[in-house]
Amino acid sequence: MRSYMRGFALALAAAGLCMVQGATAQAGCVGLSGTADGFDRPTAVSRAQNALATAIADFKAQKRLGAISVSAMRAKPQPYWRDSVSSELYQKPDVVTSKSYTVCWSGVVSPSVCTSGAKVCW
Repeated sequence: MRSYMRGFALALAAAGLCMVQGATAQAGCVGLSGTADGFDRPTAVSRAQNALATAIADFKAQKRLGAISVSAMRAKPQPYWRDSVSSELYQKPDVVTSKSYTVCWSGVVSPSVCTSGAKVCW
């Protein structure tokens, strides 16, 4: 009888551990970004922030998420025509809001290109 109780207790503990791990796997965070260009810096910032908002909405719909939290996160620049952005090309200051962090630089074709980033948690 004692061995049955021990087996039952171990099975119950294992099931509880699996439930806890399953709940943890459901919650998480992801970094998203949006890049856009413009004929001037304010236009590029606005377009990049709109691209980020669209990426967040698409992610939320794809994952069928309810409530999410969005916070600013500096994303790696996503240049169109270059492999990377050198330090002298950045247009300062960065634009930081409660929901996005935007970095801009001088583009090859466009006067200004920006990438906005955010951390989305659910």
